[in-house]
Amino acid sequence: MNDNIENIPSTSSLSKLGISAIGYAAGGIFLLILNMLARFRGLGLIVGGVVCLVGIGSLLSKDPADKKAGIIITVAGALAVLSKAGIPAITAVSSTLLSIGAIGLLVLGILNGIKFLVGLKKRS
Repeated sequence: MNDNIENIPSTSSLSKLGISAIGYAAGGIFLLILNMLARFRGLGLIVGGVVCLVGIGSLLSKDPADKKAGIIITVAGALAVLSKAGIPAITAVSSTLLSIGAIGLLVLGILNGIKFLVGLKKRS
């Protein structure tokens, strides 16, 4: 009986999993949109710069998860700006890296969502 109580996840750990699942999935979707917007010269520069600044703001957080997300966001913004450098190789690499980052965040969101649902099922 004691084993069952120890295997039940706490409410706080479940809420962290749920929030991170939503955050990662939203971040992945955002990176996909950023990758599409980066194709337009003026809009890509502006959006990339703003995203880079938001990422730097996240890097200032004390939460390690926010710092990880901040690194990804800052790099994504910088890549969006670099994609407008006019050098085909840089444009191709930045677009590829944005796509990889988007897919990675979506996968993390799905994995955390599955962990959340499994933990929620254990609680019921």
